[in-house]
Amino acid sequence: MELKYDFLVIGTGLGGLSFALKAAEHGKVCLISKVEMEETNTRYAQGGIAAVTYEPDSHAKHVEDTLVAGDQLCNEEVVKMVVMEGPDQIRELIQWGTHFDKQSSGKYDLAREGGHSEYRILHHKDNTGQEIQRALSVQVRKHPNIDLLENHFAVDLITQHHLGKLVKRHLTNIECYGAYVLNLDTEEVFKILSKTTLLASGGAGNLYSTTTNPTIATGDGVAMVYRAKGIIENMEFVQFHPTSLFNPGESPSYLITEAMRGYGGILRNQSGEKFMNKYDSRGSLAPRDVVARAIDNELKIHGHDFVYLDNNHLSGKELKEHFPNITEKCRSLGIDIAKDKIPVVPAAHYICGGVKVDMDGQTGIKRLYAVGEVASTGLHGANRLASNSLIEAIVYADRAALHAVQNVPEYQFADRIPDWDITGTTHPEEMVLITQNLKELKQIMTNYVGIVRSDLRLERATARLEIIYRETEALYRKSKVSLRICQLRNLINVGYLVIKMAQARKESRGLHYNLDYPKSLDIKQM
Repeated sequence: MELKYDFLVIGTGLGGLSFALKAAEHGKVCLISKVEMEETNTRYAQGGIAAVTYEPDSHAKHVEDTLVAGDQLCNEEVVKMVVMEGPDQIRELIQWGTHFDKQSSGKYDLAREGGHSEYRILHHKDNTGQEIQRALSVQVRKHPNIDLLENHFAVDLITQHHLGKLVKRHLTNIECYGAYVLNLDTEEVFKILSKTTLLASGGAGNLYSTTTNPTIATGDGVAMVYRAKGIIENMEFVQFHPTSLFNPGESPSYLITEAMRGYGGILRNQSGEKFMNKYDSRGSLAPRDVVARAIDNELKIHGHDFVYLDNNHLSGKELKEHFPNITEKCRSLGIDIAKDKIPVVPAAHYICGGVKVDMDGQTGIKRLYAVGEVASTGLHGANRLASNSLIEAIVYADRAALHAVQNVPEYQFADRIPDWDITGTTHPEEMVLITQNLKELKQIMTNYVGIVRSDLRLERATARLEIIYRETEALYRKSKVSLRICQLRNLINVGYLVIKMAQARKESRGLHYNLDYPKSLDIKQM
């Protein structure tokens, strides 16, 4: 089977949906999701979306906060662009039906999170991402120019590499012609040819044993671009959210939004000590890399499994009204957030690197764009400032849509694209081969490539990952294509990139902390 579209969009979070809505005014769009459209990383974003709204906030302050959080590795031109263009994109979100909380005066009820010098986070209670996802999904489902394929998985991008040996020998500039897509209901792999393709496939939190990401976050976009010989960068900068709910056995880990610390919550160790000021003068509102590393250090010093987030000094009624979903989640575990301390622990949350793109979202592969967590735009640098991810996604989706719409008329559908090469014919006889390798991968990444690293840990990770890679590739070649083996394969590719880029960075910076390259003023007791 072969389908043809002007625009192919892989992923249905904020970046993918907003791009699709804009591109659909100029051509036919195919939007694919490996589950239902509403199940995305966007949906799980609790805290909000950062944008300058009222004085005394300013663009200059938001730019400076982003640069400081990114440990001066951000592209300042990109930061200024996103901050300046963000408010207009917020207004468009509202026009699409997104609701943000307001005060009784009618002004937006802005929150503050770690690393922000002002209150600038627009939010909808403590489920902002879910509200954005709802509003955009409604618009997409009723748009006549958008075909939605749910339960469809992009296996690989189609490039010149698929056109035969003669073309490969003369390959210079790589172009993307669409993707091979697996229908998860029929198990058929077919071609979707497109004039322009957008990757909005999200992150790779499931590299780690504990993550706030949904199970779909398996690094598919980064792995596909890597296999297509595209450019990947900054994968060593893996952000661990400092405060996921400590509830062993639950996956994904339930996120306790940073906005709760912005609201006044205080981190304490199990001895009751307010410990954050030992590590940073900003205390519990320091940037995420500092807070996660501090918590990790406290756990190692005391031999504990978690620390506490204490809200007992706050108004219980207002706290629960502001964070109703967290209130209900904690209540289900016997925790009253106004009276009891919430046990929290860091969890893998966001990858700041990814597919390298320019300021229009273009990758190094022609006709291929990337936005959202799969992309490395230069905004986040070595550490993402809280709530900058959603604003980045929608600004870059807007710029990518404008660029793609202008250029799509010059593109033609590719000819001579072969059908999917069915190398394997049967499913693995033992699924334990996949589940065990996935379990080992998560353990390797968690133990050796986590919040704190060392050259020795990275060397061990490389050696152990090589074994899993060889086993999985052999299994992939003889097996029928399935979601589980493809996701495992993608995670192994991404894990390799994280490790290799961590080994290449001979310093501790932002989210990448290596014991062999300590900062003079950083945490010592690791």
